[in-house]
Amino acid sequence: MLANDNTPTLSTRTLPRRPINFALKRAMDVSGAVAGLIMLAPLLLLVAVLIRLESRGPIFFRQLRTGRNEVPFEILKFRSMYVEQCDHAGVRLTVDGDPRVTRIGRILRRTSLDEIPQLWNVVVGHMSLVGPRPHVPDMVAGGMNYADLVRGYEARHLVRPGLTGLAQCRGLRGPTTNRDMAVRRILSDVEYIETFSVLLDTRILVRTIINEVRGGTGS
Repeated sequence: MLANDNTPTLSTRTLPRRPINFALKRAMDVSGAVAGLIMLAPLLLLVAVLIRLESRGPIFFRQLRTGRNEVPFEILKFRSMYVEQCDHAGVRLTVDGDPRVTRIGRILRRTSLDEIPQLWNVVVGHMSLVGPRPHVPDMVAGGMNYADLVRGYEARHLVRPGLTGLAQCRGLRGPTTNRDMAVRRILSDVEYIETFSVLLDTRILVRTIINEVRGGTGS
């Protein structure tokens, strides 16, 4: 809905009462993430070697993100930028042809392989396989703070953030410079929370895999 000043306003403040579904979701998260880490171990090792061969610095990139109930956590990603140009604050959006990104980093971002280490965030409980994508604190979208762009923005923090989500399946991914696209992302996030079910999570995971096989563009 829109406020009098045309600012989108969300009304969701509490989680749906589906305790069994949320318990099943957590079980699916842990089993799926552990299985993924085991099956993808050779690929993870290969990526780690390629990153180290191309540029000096750590293999992984850690950045503060906002989690469930607005509790901050460190997200884990494969480093895709030159170490001296990594943006830990998340204020500089990545653009096409960004000189900060390494050659292997471009491949990792294009295929979303840089996100795979977040399976560990899922195992330890920071994240879920499916949910709103975790934002940096004071995330900027459409040239302003996301919390000012959409009233009730904090509703997306009622659940664990996810590796993928409803917004990403709808193609609402990439830079948040476009105001309308940014608003639609949050509306999709809240829609996901309001309609959550294990079946919905399964559908989103399947759609994500299909989208990535066809060619991911980063989240």
